Amino acid sequence: MGEKIRIGIAGYGNLGRGVEAAVAKTADMTLTGVFTRRDPTTVDAVDPATTVFGWDDLDAHAGEIDVLILCGGSKTDLPVQSPELAGRFHIVDSFDTHAKIPEHFAAVDAPARAGGKTALISAGWDPGMFSINRVYGESILPDGDSYTFWGRGVSQGHSDAVRRVPGVAAGVQYTLPSEEGIAAVRSGTRPELAVRQRHTRECFVVLEDGADADTVREAIVTMPDYFEPFDTTVHFVTREELDRDHAGIPHGGFVIRSGDTGAGNSQVVEYRLALGSNPEFTASVLVAYARAVHRMAATGDHGAKTVFDVAPGLLSPKTAAQLRADDL
Repeated sequence: MGEKIRIGIAGYGNLGRGVEAAVAKTADMTLTGVFTRRDPTTVDAVDPATTVFGWDDLDAHAGEIDVLILCGGSKTDLPVQSPELAGRFHIVDSFDTHAKIPEHFAAVDAPARAGGKTALISAGWDPGMFSINRVYGESILPDGDSYTFWGRGVSQGHSDAVRRVPGVAAGVQYTLPSEEGIAAVRSGTRPELAVRQRHTRECFVVLEDGADADTVREAIVTMPDYFEPFDTTVHFVTREELDRDHAGIPHGGFVIRSGDTGAGNSQVVEYRLALGSNPEFTASVLVAYARAVHRMAATGDHGAKTVFDVAPGLLSPKTAAQLRADDL
């Protein structure tokens, strides 16, 4: 093995900690350090050997970073950070606001090209691995329909919406795929499924003292966009139950392509994820794509990229010859 790929982590929440853990399991990489907007003296890394720097120290360590993995949020962090950093570092981000990906791509592409850098955006599992499997299915089965189901998993945006309801002290929301909907798709009949037939929502809520449970439940299940279009169940629990049973961040789901070939033969292709930790799996995807970015940058393939632009072999630590022998 040659020199290890040097990784920097920009941002140190759940995703940043996941990247730290993923790099530790990756033999061809080493961690330069974590860069945080907080006072670095107040941040304790999971691994005591990890060095924590201030955000303003990034440029001083640019020569020690082969790929910078951006671990901020998609709402306010990445729309600013990715374009700002793409001209100075090879980067990977997990921007996941689907409708704004074309806009984000353009904002990152210009500075990356100007700076001679490679910037991969929107890596993760959706967008990311699910996106790839949707394209595989559509390409192989052009006469067909694609279906994406999410869950069972914690939706952080919907959980935040629950916590904003008056009378709610704490809460978690799970997105659940409809078992009936999945069964109908797997049958190969290519059903047309309404929103309510694809997913249900389940909330676990701690009430504030004196709050009325019926009023809170009604406010949740009738909330436009978030809960009104779905069958939603609200459970009221104690703070102890919430902390004990709902502290994790699981997620997952299915991408299914159902189509016909030849003389009407039904074909169904399915890709499934069952994730014990959403941020740790997303982080593992980012780390694999950091390897690809490092290789692409070495060949002069600069500018913004998505997962559609990366050959699968570039993700693997194996050589092309090893892949042909071991995995083909």
